[in-house]
Amino acid sequence: MGVDGADRWKRALLLMASGAWIFWLSSCGGDRTTGVSEDDIQRAQAALEPFKAELQTALRESLRAGGPEGAIQVCRDKAPEIAASLSKDGVRIGRTSHRLRNPKNLSPRWVEPLIVEFLEKGNDRTFRAVRLADGAVGYVEPIYVQPMCLGCHGKEISPAVSEKLDAAYPHDNGRGFDAGDFRGVFWVKLAVPKRK
Repeated sequence: MGVDGADRWKRALLLMASGAWIFWLSSCGGDRTTGVSEDDIQRAQAALEPFKAELQTALRESLRAGGPEGAIQVCRDKAPEIAASLSKDGVRIGRTSHRLRNPKNLSPRWVEPLIVEFLEKGNDRTFRAVRLADGAVGYVEPIYVQPMCLGCHGKEISPAVSEKLDAAYPHDNGRGFDAGDFRGVFWVKLAVPKRK
């Protein structure tokens, strides 16, 4: 994680400590979906589903074909391509984490307090949907480490994989996880619909 990313997370944690993040959530709706319609939640889920499905398929295929070394390329190159291809017509899609591997996955500011909330709640698999200050809808789903992810994100990584990770991500913070650990979130931002 770069200096800017580290500074942003320090700010987010300070917000949590001061209680300001609670105010932020209440101003966006207070609970997991306040201020967001069921239609918007379904739109966000429908937008995110192909991203999750395509990414999982690509990862499984790369693991079968080339093991964890192949999966590194999928996460680094293919995942952003999939997200970019689906980010259109007022929809933006991505993934981020409190422990970044790829600095290009730095979270939008509105996602930071939601990640803090997942970290505090522990093993909470409930999505969050919030109304943002500009009227857009923010939606996140937690990502938990699956057994197939441990070859690149676990506590015991082979020397060959470690070497590839070191080369691709000099500031990697994405190692040392156990299966079931909170890894980050998928996020969707739905722009405010234009009035006709």
